[in-house]
Amino acid sequence: MEREAVRVPCAIVRGGTSKAVFLNEHEIPTAGPQRDKFILRIFGSPDQRQIDGLGGANSLTSKVAIIGPSQREDADVDYTFGQVSFAAPVIDWLGNCGNISSAVGLYAVDEGFVKPVEPYTVVRIYNTNTDKMIFATVPVKDGKALSEGDYEIDGVPGTGARILLEFDDPAGSVTKKLLPTGNPKDIIDLGAKGKFTVSVVDAANPVVFMKAEELGLKGTELPTEVEGMPEVLKIIEEVRSVVAAKVGIVEDASLATKTSPAIPKIGFVSPKTDYKNPDGKMVSAKDIDFVARLASMQKMHRAYMVTGGVCTGTAAKIEGSIVWELLDDAARKADTIRIGHPYGVMDVKVTLNSGNTDNLVQRVGVGRTARRIMEGYAYVPKTLLK
Repeated sequence: MEREAVRVPCAIVRGGTSKAVFLNEHEIPTAGPQRDKFILRIFGSPDQRQIDGLGGANSLTSKVAIIGPSQREDADVDYTFGQVSFAAPVIDWLGNCGNISSAVGLYAVDEGFVKPVEPYTVVRIYNTNTDKMIFATVPVKDGKALSEGDYEIDGVPGTGARILLEFDDPAGSVTKKLLPTGNPKDIIDLGAKGKFTVSVVDAANPVVFMKAEELGLKGTELPTEVEGMPEVLKIIEEVRSVVAAKVGIVEDASLATKTSPAIPKIGFVSPKTDYKNPDGKMVSAKDIDFVARLASMQKMHRAYMVTGGVCTGTAAKIEGSIVWELLDDAARKADTIRIGHPYGVMDVKVTLNSGNTDNLVQRVGVGRTARRIMEGYAYVPKTLLK
């Protein structure tokens, strides 16, 4: 009896604080509406529970990575990232996910896209979304990427092998400018709802930074607390939508939520202070340079995005930005920025160029862990392919 569905080889791989379904590009349709339908069916979208697919019903776990041998001489693999919506039949292909980028390095070693070298293999990753290069230094033993180790990242239980993820020349990933508005700070006027100070920075992904106090927040609120504040979420999304139109990501602010739900990212920052993470563990002010929270796909991120971390670290080096203004003199001079996120601390090392603002950042590095969770087949009904 002929199968009713097509079997698609896939793997679920955790990278940092996110998970993605990994697909090899030659196993799926080419880019376009048919590929989107194909992937949405694998994830069980649109459905808030994604009950009939592999999606995890959360923006951190509803991600796809498409991998193939690179067409470039300076790269080992081409990597395309997609943020799969569970609320609408939409995949946002505009930006990248840094957490998943760390998993790409591990996956590339294990799938034979790059020759393994012990004790470390440097995987040269070309991200097609942003037209940028990423370098993942992956621990290797006996020809396979190591997952076990003693490196800990806040937001992931246990420890793992440290993968160094470096973003080369991250400025202008989507808008082609480090400061898409041309200013380190702007005012977004929402009329009766108020005026809000923002810094719009594009490094690895474009991010809109807001001041927690202008939203009526302390800044240390946990993601679940903020999601219990619908009026605050509406303002955040409205500001994000206005900025998306202002910098040319969408034609009109009214289209942003539907057509570009993931890009730009948005978040708020506040001065360093002690706070508790979701597990009740104290995060000390002496271990961080400021407090930050990010949102994606109209939901608060449970930890912190790596691309968001790259952009935040970069924003901390831009004189006059609202992130820079939070830093003390020692933090402004340091090459490593310590971000206080909901679960703890993310260290971001920023290497600067000497030059103008648009050429400010040479490379940004972050430590991550990654692990293959499963591999097998997803089943896509043949009726979808007709």
